[in-house]
Amino acid sequence: MKPELRRVGTSQSPVVVIDGFSGDVQAVVDIAAALAPFPPDAKTYYPGVRRILSERDGHGWAYVRSTLEAAAPFLGGAFGFVRFDLLGASFSMVTARPETLGLAQRAPHFDSTDPDYIAILHYLSDTPGTAFYRQRSTGIETITEANRDAFVAAARRESASLSGYTNGSNGHFEAVGAIEGHADRLALYQGRLLHSGLIPADMDFSADPRRGRLTANLFVKGYRA
Repeated sequence: MKPELRRVGTSQSPVVVIDGFSGDVQAVVDIAAALAPFPPDAKTYYPGVRRILSERDGHGWAYVRSTLEAAAPFLGGAFGFVRFDLLGASFSMVTARPETLGLAQRAPHFDSTDPDYIAILHYLSDTPGTAFYRQRSTGIETITEANRDAFVAAARRESASLSGYTNGSNGHFEAVGAIEGHADRLALYQGRLLHSGLIPADMDFSADPRRGRLTANLFVKGYRA
């Protein structure tokens, strides 16, 4: 697997992109399909359904372990980690149609302000992908403890004028980079980067893992020497 290292926004934060990551994406889809149907995500603003993975999930957990083992060299090379802890893993599907979104779901989001909190995103179907953004009114593109309140306050003011998903630049957010969502592509990036899935209005919002926008989402906390 040959990684591509990209830099996003003015902060030049690293984004690692690896194609053909598993070598057998259909086998991973089969694992997800065997765990369906997924329940709605009631703990976050994720606009869809999620199947949280744990050690009780047999093939699903084996997939998580193999993914972490294969991703470890890239977490070390791009982010300088000597070890990391898994914080969570799931199969996820966007199923909410644009007209049903709440205010918080219309704007790009962040996962954590911790610079060592890394998102590992495995695209399991072909999709437009994921974009990274700068909030125009504040200039914020990387969320920190120092600027978090300013970002949230502006997002709350501005979300009412947004409709549906943020798909590229608009009046409130400027796209500063993107990852195309090719099946079996893995992407690693800091969760503090402002980002959002590219969800076209005519997408198949099916909850069937063999039809809809299926991804695996793993989150890790890294540690340096």
